[in-house]
Amino acid sequence: MFRTLRIALAVTPVALLASCSSGSSAPAETLPAQVDVQVNAVASLKFDKADYGTVKAGDLVFGYSNQDSVRHTLILAKDDVKVPNFKLVIAENGSNDSGTVNLEAGKYSLLCDVPGHSNMKATLTVEP
Repeated sequence: MFRTLRIALAVTPVALLASCSSGSSAPAETLPAQVDVQVNAVASLKFDKADYGTVKAGDLVFGYSNQDSVRHTLILAKDDVKVPNFKLVIAENGSNDSGTVNLEAGKYSLLCDVPGHSNMKATLTVEP
């Protein structure tokens, strides 16, 4: 009986430690099959494009992928005013995020608001 108890006590901490692993084996969020604007954060604190072209006003699905080794965000601004309730976050290389936002016609800035990333800027034109 004591032998069984000792084995159980020896195995329990190992099982608990294994279940609390801090590894990042969880898959990155999968992007929707259909995105209206795909933005990639790339090395040297840049977006993959300076201009994301023109899209129609309305509900737009943004996909955001991290091809860099540091955390990035994606926010939108029109006339230097941040678009409320929209922020995508990609924490590490290979991670993705997506979101839908309703945009009116106009010219928008795409920005990363992580401190030190102010050179991450691009534009998007939204037409009626």
